[in-house]
Parts: sequence; structure tokens; C-alpha cells
Amino acid sequence: MASVVNIKEKFPGVFWIEFEDGSKILATKNLTPGFKVYDEKLIKHKGIEYRSWNPYRSKLAAAIIKGLKEFPIKEGQRILYLGIASGTTASHISDIIGKSGIIYGIEFAHRPLRDLLRVARIRRNIIPLLKDARLPGMYDYIGECVDGIYCDVAQPDQARILADNAKMFLKSGGWFMIAIKARSIDVTRSPEEIYKEQAEFLKNEGLKVVEQINIEPYSRDHVMFIGYRE
Repeated sequence: MASVVNIKEKFPGVFWIEFEDGSKILATKNLTPGFKVYDEKLIKHKGIEYRSWNPYRSKLAAAIIKGLKEFPIKEGQRILYLGIASGTTASHISDIIGKSGIIYGIEFAHRPLRDLLRVARIRRNIIPLLKDARLPGMYDYIGECVDGIYCDVAQPDQARILADNAKMFLKSGGWFMIAIKARSIDVTRSPEEIYKEQAEFLKNEGLKVVEQINIEPYSRDHVMFIGYRE
């Protein structure tokens, strides 16, 4: 890899790294130096280790690269992650929130959760929970209101899943991000129609969408909604 020539902070904890050959990558500071989570590259510069953030592996990275303006994730936050899978995106959120933050990771499938457990053994700010995001009452023992909810569940009722969890866990004024997959909702209708309908549904549930980012070509027929609980 070419030498680093410039590192610029895009959002708190999120960086653009530019190399001498003109290439540029998105990255976060590695909370656990020397350890990878997936196939990301580790870049050391001036005593700090960064992890490349692949938009083809992370819808949040894709949204940032596509021009996301509203980035509510901050150091020290408590976050509920619905559909955390093996922890690719969550590991970068883990970098951003730091040791004082917590991610409660909800995952229904056993296989990705096993991979997530390996990540969580090193990244102690991730708490994996083998639960169904459609049944938030099954993990209400979390016992606290969270600062934000990140939702990536490819289900027909994905907006309803977010809304039900927000009612139980999201503090007033708290943020949400949800990756809406149109084809999981209805393959016969246009994605644009579905996105409009989902945004209206969330509004009726007290969740106001303030930004919508189409994340193609990184993920087909996907948008990222960002908003806040009213």
C-alpha cells in the first residue's frame, strides 16, 4: 500500500485517509490495535492504527461515501443494534463510541452470532444477544434507554421492528438509522414508492426521518434513513 499523505476527519471518529498514489479510503481508529474483524486493512500513521471501512461490506460506510450529512453516532453512546450479524459494521461503530460506549447487539441467527462472540471477546463494548428483534420484550432486561438504534434487518416489517424497539428503548430525542431494503418488503412495487411509504410509517410512529441516502451501487435497492424520535 502507498504511503499516507493526509488524514482528514469526516465525522467524529470517522476519517478519510489519502495515499500518495491519489487513492482514498474511509477508516476508523482501531479500538483494539493489531486485531482485524473481517478483511479490512490496518494502516499505521504517527502512532495511531486505523481500520479501512469497506462500503461493500457495510451499509453505513456506503451511506457516508454517498454523501451522508447527518451522523449522530458519538463517543460514549449506548446503542441498540438490530440485526448485528457477525459485527462488521458494529466493529466500526465500536471504534467510534470507544471504551465508554456500549452496543447491545441483537441477532437471531446462530451462525453469525458465533462470529460476533469472537469479536466481542476482544471488543468489550459489544454485548451480543441471541434474540429476535421482532420481540423486544424478550430483552427488556437491558434496562436502560439508549441514545440510538441502528437497524439492519431484511424483513418485510423492518420499519415496524424499528418502531417497536424505539418505543421500548429509545430515549426522547434519540437517533435512529435504518437500512431499508425495498425488495424485502415488496418485489412488485417501485423502490421509490416503498421508501416513501416507510418514511411515512415511521413518522406516524413518532420517528421523523431527516435524511435519506440511496446507497447503490454498494447495496442494491437500499436506502439509509436517518432520523430522531420526536
